Amino acid sequence: MIAILGGLGAALMWGTATLCTSRTSRQLGAGSVLAWVMLSGLVVVLPLALVEGVPSTLDAEVGGWLLLSGTMNVIGLALVYEALRLGKVGIVSPVASTEGAIAAVIAIVAGETLGVSTALLLVVITFGIVLASRPAEELEHEERHPLASTLMAVGAAATFGVGLYASGRVSGVVPVVWVILPARALGAVFVALPIALRGRLQLTRESAPLVVTAGLCEIAGMASYALGARHGIAIAAVLASQFAAVAAIGAYVLFHERLSAVQRSGAAVILAGVAVLTAVNA
Repeated sequence: MIAILGGLGAALMWGTATLCTSRTSRQLGAGSVLAWVMLSGLVVVLPLALVEGVPSTLDAEVGGWLLLSGTMNVIGLALVYEALRLGKVGIVSPVASTEGAIAAVIAIVAGETLGVSTALLLVVITFGIVLASRPAEELEHEERHPLASTLMAVGAAATFGVGLYASGRVSGVVPVVWVILPARALGAVFVALPIALRGRLQLTRESAPLVVTAGLCEIAGMASYALGARHGIAIAAVLASQFAAVAAIGAYVLFHERLSAVQRSGAAVILAGVAVLTAVNA
């Protein structure tokens, strides 16, 4: 049950972050958005990590997993923000959301076991995510979506998938705040600092609350996922990938983007799949 709730919480937070950054990436550029998202998160996470202190379980192996998790998270966000700047949210989000399936496959290959019913339900939920995240039919005939944007989204899915698995591996070994910290620290040093030194770190009054909200939602989502992954990486990762469906529904409510019949069907499949999965694992 905790794996389910953790994954769903991550989906809600990351979907909200996607909605925020889809607007700001075109205004500020992917680099500035990533920098502010990382800095916003670091301001919150670093004091908590200092209060927590260095974990006694932090050795070379655990440090390696944390470094891998943080690096993949930063690279994945950089790719997805640039993809959102160039292309359509309705295409970028579902492609990037395959991160959950990638992380689940890695977890299963690494030895995590799933019951047959749970595995089948995760497949059903993944199918619902694909349907709910599809762009409405009327959007498919607009200007062409750049190939570069799609390729970046594919790269983001791959890096996020590896990062999710790495985060899940150490989520039960170190405090959650230490799972979140590496990406923020790496982002601040290797993204925000170089951009600031070149005088290219942009921020407007309109975009400021959006990038701060995205930064807070990113760390809240990772915290929720890390807690869920302690009880099942595959389940938490697949459910976390519902952020694409959350973003599609959020765009409908906030930006008045239409949901097609296919998208509505996908949302129904997700709700039914999650309900049954919850009952099976209760």
